[in-house]
Amino acid sequence: MIVYEHEAQYYETDQMGIIHHSNYLRWFESARVHFLKEIGIDYRTCEELGFLSPVMEVSCVYKSMVHFGDTVQIETRFHDYTGVKFYVDYEVRDKATGELRTTGQSKHCFVDRTGKPVSLKRLYPELHERLQQAVENSDS
Repeated sequence: MIVYEHEAQYYETDQMGIIHHSNYLRWFESARVHFLKEIGIDYRTCEELGFLSPVMEVSCVYKSMVHFGDTVQIETRFHDYTGVKFYVDYEVRDKATGELRTTGQSKHCFVDRTGKPVSLKRLYPELHERLQQAVENSDS
C-alpha cells in the first residue's frame, strides 16, 4: 500500500460546497501515477518506451463528504496483475480523523500506441518484476 495525500481545493467543489464527484476519479489517477513512480515505474518513462496504461473500468462508492480544505489520504493497492492487465483499489480517508470517505477500483491494461496489448512480462521484465512485487506486497 502506498499513500498519496491531497488537499481539497475550492475549484473542486460543487454548488453544495462539497467535492464534486468527478474529482475522485482524478484523485485516483494521481494516486495511481504516484504509486507507480514510488515503485520505480515512472509513467513518463513508460510513454517514452512506447506503451500506455488506459483505464478500462472504474467505480467509486461515496461514503461521506469531503469539503474544501480537507486533506485526504488515498491508500492505493494493486492486485490481480497478469502482465497485461491489473486492478487498483483505492480508499480515500480524512487525514485528520481517519474516516473513510470513498472507495474505488479501476481496471487497466498495457497497450502500445496502436492499442495492441503489451506484455510487460515479455517486453519489459524489470518493470514486470517491480509491479509483481508491489502486488505481492499488497496481498500480504
